[in-house]
Amino acid sequence: MDVDTRDFFKDPFTEVELKKIIKMTGKKPIELLRKRDKTYKEMKLDQNKKTDSEIIKLMVKHPGLILRPIIILKDKALVGKVDPKEIKN
Repeated sequence: MDVDTRDFFKDPFTEVELKKIIKMTGKKPIELLRKRDKTYKEMKLDQNKKTDSEIIKLMVKHPGLILRPIIILKDKALVGKVDPKEIKN
């Protein structure tokens, strides 16, 4: 399988790219946050309710908040711990 990699710390996602990826996962932006991340804890994101738009803006500003890895297939994106059976050629 051909794989393209991207270090989104060096080449950050735009808001538009993140929105597209989030839509491809079928999940809410809050579900794609790393709850163990230092920024997540400092900002108390588990207590402070944010809108989807606010969360996406935080993800752009603080890429460490984004759950990884992100695997983008043709029409869907898999984020976080991925079952290899979900990845098909």
